[in-house]
Amino acid sequence: MLDFFGRSFTYSQIWNQAGEFAAGLQARGVGKGDRIGLFLPNVPAYLAAYFGTMRAGATVVNFSPLYTAEELEAQVADSGARIMVTVDVPGLLPTALEVLRESQLETLVVGNFAKMMPFWKGIALRLFRREELAPVPAGAGVVHWEDFVSSAPPEAVAIDPLTDLALLQYTGGTTGTPKGAMLTHQNLTANARQIRMIDPDREGRDMIMGVLPFFHVFANACVLNRTVANGGTIAMLPRFRAGPALRTLQRVKATSMPGVPTMYQALLDHADMATTDFSSLRNCISGGAALSAPVKEQFEAASNATLIEGYGLTESSGVVSSNPFDGDDRTGSIGHPIPGTNLRLLDKEDPLRDAPPGEPGELAIHGPQIMLGYWNRPEAGQQVFVEADGLRWLRTGDIATIDDEGYVRIVDRSKDMIAVGGFKVFPSQVEAVLVEHPAVKEALVIGIADDYHGEVPRAFVSLQPDATAQADELADWLNRHVGKHERVDAVVIRESLPKTMVGKLDRKALRAEVGV
Repeated sequence: MLDFFGRSFTYSQIWNQAGEFAAGLQARGVGKGDRIGLFLPNVPAYLAAYFGTMRAGATVVNFSPLYTAEELEAQVADSGARIMVTVDVPGLLPTALEVLRESQLETLVVGNFAKMMPFWKGIALRLFRREELAPVPAGAGVVHWEDFVSSAPPEAVAIDPLTDLALLQYTGGTTGTPKGAMLTHQNLTANARQIRMIDPDREGRDMIMGVLPFFHVFANACVLNRTVANGGTIAMLPRFRAGPALRTLQRVKATSMPGVPTMYQALLDHADMATTDFSSLRNCISGGAALSAPVKEQFEAASNATLIEGYGLTESSGVVSSNPFDGDDRTGSIGHPIPGTNLRLLDKEDPLRDAPPGEPGELAIHGPQIMLGYWNRPEAGQQVFVEADGLRWLRTGDIATIDDEGYVRIVDRSKDMIAVGGFKVFPSQVEAVLVEHPAVKEALVIGIADDYHGEVPRAFVSLQPDATAQADELADWLNRHVGKHERVDAVVIRESLPKTMVGKLDRKALRAEVGV
C-alpha cells in the first residue's frame, strides 16, 4: 500500500493503474525494447508508470527531477526515450516542455499532482496555492494522464528476465559522464529478494518511509522494489525536508527509514527531533556515502532505532553488502556481502590479478544483481568487467579491505586518492578524523597541486550550528591526529559543501569549484 499525505492507495489500485498505463502505451505502438522516461518525484503516479511500463514490455528510464533542461535533453537523447511522464508542478513541467520541443521525444504525459492528494488537500492546493501548480499548455505531444491511459486490458508480453531490460539507471556522474546501467528484470527482482533475506522487517508490520527519491537506485531497491515484494506500506514524500519527514514518520508510525547520512544529520539538526515519537522506528539503513560515527551515535541515541551502514552501486541494482541489523555492527564498515553475492579484491595496478594478501585492493563483485553493461557504451562495459575463475566480476573503482571476519571497509575511490610525495593518501580517512572534531559537521578533502610534493591534501568543512572554531585551529588539530603525509595544507570553512542530487557530499563538484 502507499500513503501519500494521508491518502491511501492499495496494491490492487496501483496494479489497475499500471495496467491502464500499459494499455495506453501499447495503444500508441510501444512494445518490447522501447524506452519510457520518468521525470517524477515520489508521487503515486510513479508506481503506475514504473510498473505499467514493464507490463507493456518496455524499459523504464529514470530521470532526476533536479536535472536542468540541458541535462535532461542529453539523457533523453542517449536513452532514445519516446515518451516521458511528469507532473504539473513548476519545478518539472517547464523543463519537460522545453525538452519536448528540443529533442526527439514524441509525447509528454502530464499527471495532475492535486488529484493524487487527499481530496480536501487537493482542493485547497487548487484554490489557495495555485502557484505550486504549473498550467498544462495545449499543444502537440502534450497529453494529460487521464487522456493517455486506457481502460482496455493490456496485452500480455513474454519477458526473458535474464536478458530483457527493465530499467536504464544512469550513474550519478560524480566521476565522469553519466552512463546508463542496463538492469534486467532478474537484476531488480534478485536484489529485492536479497534485501528481504537480511531485512528484519520482512515479518510483521512493515511501514517504510519513502523520503529517498525513487529515481535513484538506492530508493528503487531499498524502498520501492523491496517493499512491494514484501507487501509493506510506503509512506511517500515528494522530496526530503526534515520537518515534514519527522511529522510523517510519527503520523504513520514508520518502522524503517532508509537514507543518506546528510538526511540523518538534517533530522538531528531540526528542532522537532526532540519531540518526535520514534517508538515505532526499529531499523534504518544508511547508504550513498560513508556514515560517520558521530551521526550514527547521535541518531541512535535520539531515536532509539538501529542505524547501520550498507553499500551498493547503480551497476549492482542497489545493494551489495550491509552490516547486520541484529549482530556485530562495525562502525566504518560496509558489513558483509548480501546472500548470493561474492566479493574479491583486485590488484590496484593490475586488475587481472588479485591484490596481495592483507593489502587493500579494488573491490570487485559477482552476483545476480549485477548489470549487463552500459547502454550504447560497450567499450565502457568491457573496461568495468574482468573475467576470473570462470566468472564475470564488476570492478567498482572502490579501494577496500576485507578482515578475517569478512567485514569490508571502503578505503576510498581509486580516482580520489591523493599522491603526496610517492605516498597514497585516502581522502575519506582524513575526513573521518576531521568529523570527530565537535565543531565539524561535514568534511571533504581534495588534492591541491604542490611543487614539492606533487599534491597535498586540503580540507573543506561546514560547522555545527553555533560552532565558533577557526580554520587554522581545525588544521592544527587535524594534523596532530593524522600521519605526516596526510596532513592538510589548510582547512577552509564554508557555510555548506556541494552535494549530489540525493544529498551525498560531492567531491567532483568541489574540485570544479576550486579549479583542480
